Amino acid sequence: MNHTKPIVKLIDYSKNPFNLAIATARTCYSSKGILLPEEMDVSEKSIEIRDKVAKSTKKAGHLTTRQHPQFIFTIDKVSRQFVWSFLHSHPFYNSEQVSQRYVEVKKENYYIPDNLSNNELELYLDAVEFSSSAYFEFNEILKPFITDEYFSIFKARADYPEKWQLPIKKKCLEVARYLLPLATYTYLFHTINGLTLHRYNRLMNTFDVPEEQRFVVGQMFEAVKKVDPLYTDEMDDPIPLEETSEYKFFESTFSSKSSFNPDYAKEFKTEFDSDMNGRYSKLVSYQGNAIEVLANSVRSILGVSKKHLSNNKAIELLLNPAENLHLTSTLNETTMSPISRAMFHSNYTFKKKISHTADSQDQRHRMVPGSRPILLSQYSGEADYIIPEVIEKYPKLKEVYTKKMNQIFEKLNRFLEVTKVKENANYLFPNAIPIRFYESGDLLNLHHKWKSRLCYNAQEEIFYASKNEVLDLHEVHPEIAKWIKAPCGIRKFGEQKPYCPEGDKFCGVQVWKKEVPEYKRTI
Repeated sequence: MNHTKPIVKLIDYSKNPFNLAIATARTCYSSKGILLPEEMDVSEKSIEIRDKVAKSTKKAGHLTTRQHPQFIFTIDKVSRQFVWSFLHSHPFYNSEQVSQRYVEVKKENYYIPDNLSNNELELYLDAVEFSSSAYFEFNEILKPFITDEYFSIFKARADYPEKWQLPIKKKCLEVARYLLPLATYTYLFHTINGLTLHRYNRLMNTFDVPEEQRFVVGQMFEAVKKVDPLYTDEMDDPIPLEETSEYKFFESTFSSKSSFNPDYAKEFKTEFDSDMNGRYSKLVSYQGNAIEVLANSVRSILGVSKKHLSNNKAIELLLNPAENLHLTSTLNETTMSPISRAMFHSNYTFKKKISHTADSQDQRHRMVPGSRPILLSQYSGEADYIIPEVIEKYPKLKEVYTKKMNQIFEKLNRFLEVTKVKENANYLFPNAIPIRFYESGDLLNLHHKWKSRLCYNAQEEIFYASKNEVLDLHEVHPEIAKWIKAPCGIRKFGEQKPYCPEGDKFCGVQVWKKEVPEYKRTI
């Protein structure tokens, strides 16, 4: 297996990013109107003013000016773990990444750290090659079971089975990918603003995979430096890993430079899982007076008193799709709708346990942020994985899957026993490794997420986590929850046809006729 370093290319960017950032700052105090980037360095005096403004705004933390420059990168040959733990662990980016649900992974397509000894490399390659083989083998084993499930939904299609092999194959890939290691390569478009680039440079030396982070961010830095060295010259130096609070905690508590401590992790997992009862998500915090707050917010938007708009009518204006048609739109323009913005004021926190592969999609809901873990800190040395519904349903599948998973973790543990850099073990975890974390959001952004993820086409675990959350919402705020359903159910409320907006990707089930407690699917 050849080791290919990550490939980073800057394919487009704002012209003169440094001057652009400072032109926006100076325009705030300009009596002459808008100042343009090309006016920042036309004379010695203007350069002096430009550099003074740059220094003062950066020192004072007036950094919205650095958000105007945009940088579009293509990034290839990076690990799924790096994308999850670094590139997608914050809200200020946009990515379009190759899907593991629908695109088959190629063989020998994995990130390999540079800092492995010969013995470590041998064990590492043995682990990733085993996981790769398990993925392809299990994909074939799944096919007859997934085929039966598919034609049990689309009964008429069973008469022409050859016509439907592609969607069946995609369903097999979706389940088989749980066996893939987090080292698996991915490729993506990644767009960030200049401030985010500053932050990347500052934080590249953090857990989970600092070596890969340093390389990729270093390539981003150098690419921008070539087009405008003034922009990179003003960036702060990276914080050394040894100076991060996480590193200091592990060193003082574990007497270790690594986040790996199996005894602490075992206690943590027992404590965390004790009240989950097998659920993917559980409501742990909410506002008791949310209904009153939402209704008052609607009244303040419209400038009316309770005499003219009751709580019930206010909630209906806000959440009934027949009244608020923005809720039926696929454009998701609710953040710009005056009425819809009232939903910002009701907030909920959930305790969650979903697989790494599910959370890699869940975290794309960037306005519903989570406090995701340093992954190795949650590993107790014991096999720990999520089992998809279709595998639970069929004993033969579960037997094979369990055996493969146990072997994956055995190989991971053998690597951990010999490696000097424990964090490299991150790459050997399977996609099925659980992520235990807390996630919070306001009703407006949760509404968008729930509407999207209660669809039967959504990733399975996020679908069931969303169902858990909406059912918990029914317990505390039924006045709100009764308006939340899958996208087809919401479109039915608003009398928007067709009820299903998925076209030829229709799941095959008339979900709009069901209530949320009835939602259930195997594939």
